[in-house]
Amino acid sequence: MDTRSRPRTFVVLVENVPGVLDRVASLFRRRSYNIESLTVGHTDRPDVSHITIVMNADDRVASLVEANLYKLVNVLEVKDVSDVACVARDLALIKVRADHSNRSEIMQVAEVFRARVVDVSPEALIFEITGSEDKVESLVDVLRPYGILEMARTGIVAMARSVAAVSV
Repeated sequence: MDTRSRPRTFVVLVENVPGVLDRVASLFRRRSYNIESLTVGHTDRPDVSHITIVMNADDRVASLVEANLYKLVNVLEVKDVSDVACVARDLALIKVRADHSNRSEIMQVAEVFRARVVDVSPEALIFEITGSEDKVESLVDVLRPYGILEMARTGIVAMARSVAAVSV
């Protein structure tokens, strides 16, 4: 067993009923495990939701988390996808100070990262970017000198690439 703490990503399928997210978050709170990222959304089935949880943990703690998630009511499937091929994405909306003197320069910088302009106002631009955490962080670093006015991120959404991954 690896005793080094490292990022762990869990994909959890749950019944889409009130209180499930509270039970999942409470499990982490009760054991003082820090959640780095938590996202929840519907799946192709209206009665099932997809939760992606990212935390830092060693092998022992990761095994405990997975086992304890299975014990929760309404949890259908749990998969630690940390060591399997998966697609992981983060979405961010970033509002940057921009006037007519630097607007085109900022848009060119964002274009390098394939960020899209989703709103324009006389003093600001709002960009949407989707990709790895590193890609989003890199864009934030580049835009910071222009003046980031506001930012919202979704957190990681992950899905294993294998057909036999997480399903119910």
